[in-house]
Amino acid sequence: MAIHYRRILELAQDHSQRSIAASTGHSRRKVKEVLDRAQLVDFTEPIDPALTDVKIGRILFPELSPEATGRELPDLDYMHEELVKKNVTLSLLYYEYQTNCRESGKVPYSYRSFCRMYGDFAQKFKATMRIRRKPGELMEVDWAGSTLTVIDTDTDTGEELTAYLFLAVLPSSQYGYCEACMSMTMPDWIRAHVHAYEFFGGVTEILVSDNLKTGVDNHTKFDPVLNPVYRDMAEHYGTVVMPARVRKPKDKPKVEATVKALSTWVIAALRNQQFFTLKELNEAVWSKLRDFNQRPFTKKYKACKNREEGFTTEEKFALLPLPTTPFEMASWKTATVQPDYHIQVDRMFYSVPFQYIGSQVDIRLTNTLIEVFFKDSRIASHARLFGRSEQFSTNQEHMPEAHKLYVSHTPESSRTWAATVGPKVSNVVEYFLNHMPERQALHTILSLQKLAKKYGTAQLEVASGEVSKVANAPTVRIIERVLINALKKSPTAKTNEHAAEDYGFTRGADYFGRVSHDQSGNN
Repeated sequence: MAIHYRRILELAQDHSQRSIAASTGHSRRKVKEVLDRAQLVDFTEPIDPALTDVKIGRILFPELSPEATGRELPDLDYMHEELVKKNVTLSLLYYEYQTNCRESGKVPYSYRSFCRMYGDFAQKFKATMRIRRKPGELMEVDWAGSTLTVIDTDTDTGEELTAYLFLAVLPSSQYGYCEACMSMTMPDWIRAHVHAYEFFGGVTEILVSDNLKTGVDNHTKFDPVLNPVYRDMAEHYGTVVMPARVRKPKDKPKVEATVKALSTWVIAALRNQQFFTLKELNEAVWSKLRDFNQRPFTKKYKACKNREEGFTTEEKFALLPLPTTPFEMASWKTATVQPDYHIQVDRMFYSVPFQYIGSQVDIRLTNTLIEVFFKDSRIASHARLFGRSEQFSTNQEHMPEAHKLYVSHTPESSRTWAATVGPKVSNVVEYFLNHMPERQALHTILSLQKLAKKYGTAQLEVASGEVSKVANAPTVRIIERVLINALKKSPTAKTNEHAAEDYGFTRGADYFGRVSHDQSGNN
């Protein structure tokens, strides 16, 4: 923080040190130090108006001047030339400066002072600050303040509809792109970005946008929250979005300058023409854009003749390649998983794993796909449903086991199961399906399958054959009684019955702390 020497000395005549500290934002210790040094060197009012705070500080504290510290001053001209080169940063130059100082036995400045010195140096040469824009590094985007018009031919009134001009500029070569849109909403915003990347034939490392709601959801000072759709687009193209600060047009100076230029060379140039479709308007806009990019530079020192030549020779090679497919815009919604493990999206229902019942999930929607995310992890995806409302897209893998069994239990599956058991069971199953309502028949067949698990498929086949001989209308109850009787008549069942009757205490007298009769007689 810069020290306000002049204000401290001017306030010292009529105010206490506490008041001066509160007014200037400095500590009382710093205020006392400045006043004591001013008295020591006999620096009194009136203060020469030509003296700045920096000069006053050097008078009061000469030992703090760069010349008196014994530190090695960096070569600012060399730094300014090196920063033009790709991937060269201040941190790299400071590392090299620090290494050179140590090898020569000199003391380097701190990194903070190093950056401050270069910043002060660059402020004196603002016209050359533009060379820090490296080829392929930035693309700046914005909407033009002026608008265009399209005459509506769908109505008899011939109403004039407003069209907005989207602008994208590569700062290094000043090569620009523009496109007319019928709104400034998210679909047009994203579509214009996609067309801009296709026009340039590549992608820049960084995308600098305005602080529009279509791009930024929350305007925080240090970490703005991007719109999810805008973030997805940046990830698709492998670029980083760095929104300009609010009311800071110098964060994107090239596009601001291009807005003024294209307002003249495109919007104003088309002021006397009428357009009846957006396609006609954009054809005229792109014709004027071509003239703008090929218009010769007025500055004689520029190496390239125009923006198009500068882009072709100096910047196009540095762009990142385009992805294989253009970005498809998606929207985001949130929903809560219902007890039937489905979520509702636009009056359609899509399943998610049943473990997420009651959880809030994020939904990404495109024209063809629905993706469901829980805490940034994708848990389900479906083809998007269209047409009649309240359709269901259900993945059986999302169901509990009991629900899977219910869904998979159909007349066809029942016939298939019966065929694996035998012809007698198949006849019984076919009788159930033909003489009962489908739901009742399936429930009855499910009971028959439980008998197969309990008594075995071979026994079930035999029992079904016996029941078919004596009963015209077989039932599960009759088949189960035949199975029970057959089990009782089997030798294995009788052996098990006798074994069950031969029971006794397995724990002897020793277990209960008593002795046997033989032991008591011996005693």
